Amino acid sequence: MEHPHLMHTALDTNDARGLAEFYRELMGWHYRPGDEPPTDGGADDDSWLVLVDDDGRRTVAVQRVDEPLARPTWPGHKVPMQLHLDFSVSSRAELERHKDRAVDLGAAVLLDRSDDPDEALFVLADPAGHPFCLLTTA
Repeated sequence: MEHPHLMHTALDTNDARGLAEFYRELMGWHYRPGDEPPTDGGADDDSWLVLVDDDGRRTVAVQRVDEPLARPTWPGHKVPMQLHLDFSVSSRAELERHKDRAVDLGAAVLLDRSDDPDEALFVLADPAGHPFCLLTTA
């Protein structure tokens, strides 16, 4: 039986390019093709950036949010950590099957974008309310 594959961990931030650059430099990762900073002075679409390792495997995604984010206060709990997991599956049939499995296990569907022709996905919340994505790019 096929199980979902952890694609990367996605981090929310107000400065996606800045945070991506931090992890790129710290870890020696690279931008996914197309996510590199523009070199021609053009506009930078930094709303969703993916970093990959030397073998091209996804490691971290950085998602820009426009609402001001309070810095997490961990180990305190006043402001929780701000990240989510992305899991990929091989087909739309597997996407539906694993969404149903997750719901049977106690997850709730937060967003259904399964009709997207390029990247079908469901955003779900685990039983504790943490969001995660199930998606396919196939």
